[in-house]
Amino acid sequence: MFARLTSCSNLPSRIRQSNVCPVSLRSYSQAKYSLPRSHGKSFAHRSELKQAKRIVVKLGSAVVTRDECGLALGRLASIVEQVAMLQNQGREMMIVTSGAVAFGKQRLRHEILLSQSVRQALHSGQNRLKDMTVPVLEARACAAAGQSGLMALYEAMFTQYSTCTAQILVTNLDFHDEQKRRNLNSTLHELLRMNIVPIINTNDAVVAPTVPNSDLQGVNVISIKDNDSLAARLAVEMKADLLIALSDVEGLYNSPPGTDNSKLIDIFYPGDQQSITYGTKSRLGLGGMEAKVKAALWALQGGTSVVIANGTHPKVTGHVITDIVEGKKVGTFFSEVKPAGPTVEQQAEMARHAGRTLAFLHPDQRGEIICRLAELLTETKDEILSANKRDMELATLSGHFSQALINRLSLSSAKLNSLAIGLRQLSVSSKDSVGRVLRRTRVANNLELEQITVPIGVLLVIFESRPDCLPQVSALAIASGNALLLKGGKEASNTNKILHQLTQEALSMHGVADAIQLVSTREEVEDLCRLDKLIDLIIPRGSSELVRDIQTAAKGIPVLGHSEGICHVYIDSEASIDKAISVVRDSKCDYPAACNAMETLLIHKDFLRTPMFDQIIDTLRADHVKIHAGPQFASYLTFSPSEVKSLRTEYGDLECCIEVVDSMQDAVDHIHKYGSAHTDVIITENEERAEQFLQQVDSACVFWNASSRFADGYRFGLGAEVGISTARIHARGPVGLEGLLTTKWVLRGDGHTVADFSEQGSMKYLHENIPVPQGSFN
Repeated sequence: MFARLTSCSNLPSRIRQSNVCPVSLRSYSQAKYSLPRSHGKSFAHRSELKQAKRIVVKLGSAVVTRDECGLALGRLASIVEQVAMLQNQGREMMIVTSGAVAFGKQRLRHEILLSQSVRQALHSGQNRLKDMTVPVLEARACAAAGQSGLMALYEAMFTQYSTCTAQILVTNLDFHDEQKRRNLNSTLHELLRMNIVPIINTNDAVVAPTVPNSDLQGVNVISIKDNDSLAARLAVEMKADLLIALSDVEGLYNSPPGTDNSKLIDIFYPGDQQSITYGTKSRLGLGGMEAKVKAALWALQGGTSVVIANGTHPKVTGHVITDIVEGKKVGTFFSEVKPAGPTVEQQAEMARHAGRTLAFLHPDQRGEIICRLAELLTETKDEILSANKRDMELATLSGHFSQALINRLSLSSAKLNSLAIGLRQLSVSSKDSVGRVLRRTRVANNLELEQITVPIGVLLVIFESRPDCLPQVSALAIASGNALLLKGGKEASNTNKILHQLTQEALSMHGVADAIQLVSTREEVEDLCRLDKLIDLIIPRGSSELVRDIQTAAKGIPVLGHSEGICHVYIDSEASIDKAISVVRDSKCDYPAACNAMETLLIHKDFLRTPMFDQIIDTLRADHVKIHAGPQFASYLTFSPSEVKSLRTEYGDLECCIEVVDSMQDAVDHIHKYGSAHTDVIITENEERAEQFLQQVDSACVFWNASSRFADGYRFGLGAEVGISTARIHARGPVGLEGLLTTKWVLRGDGHTVADFSEQGSMKYLHENIPVPQGSFN
């Protein structure tokens, strides 16, 4: 029977011999992780789960089986692959599995149907055949019939990864009889020592019926009436660091999943049981969520960390276990350490609530908040610079940060003064933002439609190094009436903290201090990007790597930003030497770490071997700019600088590439092929050619005879910017106030219905545009 159901030829392709590489797994296992940890206290934070060495994975019946259709081979293959991978990293893995009863039930039902003779079936007639029922099967018999097949399947799957398994069947006596408990403990330790994965299940063929309310009676007493209890008991007995309990739900909800207002609980603390409303028990197994929580809290009390997560979701099954071990926000994490402040989910809720009040304030009131923030930046300048100095010293001492990043981290009196000026400028423009009428239409008599500007909702801005980003973005959020979550880098934590305090002080003028929140918990960026029900837009400000990671992680939330700033300056054959030198030097050397700094200098071929070309090279070298030669440029030279590895490089430092082009059109083609649609410049005295360049180059910012460094919200008169967008959406280039607004439609009628406008109706559409006076607000 087992051969018919689970022969190796029917296993999913990921575990067939032809698609695996046991040798690579073995070689990987030689570089085992060093995971020293003394047992006795559970991990306080998810990020610490990376240190887990001994791990118990519990598979519920709903994970192992597909209702009445036998075992879920694809899911099991994914789980086996992850367990084998962790085992080969040097971790000690144990599996507590369900599925024997369900597998046996399927097998016995099949055998019973086959045992009925064809003659009986024919005699019965078609109607009787349809009504045939299989007798109720006793669970112990099903377990006896299914256990061997289940283990044979595990063995076949793990063999593909050169991992050995061992079967352990236990009952209550094995834990409560001291001699048997010691024997079990010794056996498991010996198996782990030999790098074998023990697969444990209750011996349901001989287990006695459970006594109601007999389990989980304190630290030393726990029955194993279901595999949740067994897994908890085993984890504590074996001093496991982590217990991962996989079922068919995402984790623990505050009320049954699917009911109104039910929310997934990210972190659950002992003492929170009263806030939970449990649903019914599992459809397939013996336990329900209440049993899982009791078992989890029991294990937590014994020093083992616990995560309850979904092991059936097709999009996450293949990496749910490894994600948990990597500390990602998956399922519900049980912790004994309750943080002093709110969770990031609570912060987002607080921000949304206060943000709605902020959006409803009069524009003058929002302007007052921004002006007050500008005043505070000036009044507390010494405190801000002192905090920034601490951050700079710590960043330098750590040795983990490049000089370019440390430069971005630095604040000065001049920067704070510029910030204050920009915020005051923004406070004036903010009065023409939220609620502005863009369009007004008379749809029909007494039926008027308006399109008005409104805030987007809750913004998440993730930024690295540059703490001056915090007041800029905060002011833009205030001006546009948006709630805001800020996630800064650890390297600027002291500066960010004081700047956020000043922001909340300014917001408190009108009772909306909670509208802007600084995320200071251990939340990973990838975890924040999954909060699609709480966050409406993500704006990354940082390295190209950060932006790309966020764009990949934020699958359910729009991302506004640019991944790279590969900016070009093209020197045309009719360029002014003075303008060329001035613009090139400023574009590259003014602030090379900025995303609007020049990275590639394109030179018309007629400029080679001219005094002007030599002057440009001398200017760059005088500022210690390292030059890389593009392929065309290198071909003209006998001894050239180092040839560039890629024409799509963002150096972010005193480095640049020089490349030669034959014409303006070649320059445009080069920019379109290798650029990032950020900012590109032409230097020429030929007005017609300049206009062609400005029209043809499809970048967010295109300049003529001006430094690329002008691509900035403050310099554009926006007051501040949340970042630069190269996406082809409503907001491109430096994104200021307008980019943080969306629209909604408001219809004012008088009992109108669509039926009134049908062929039989009494009304006709007019669709007359009504002039909107400048500065008109809803």
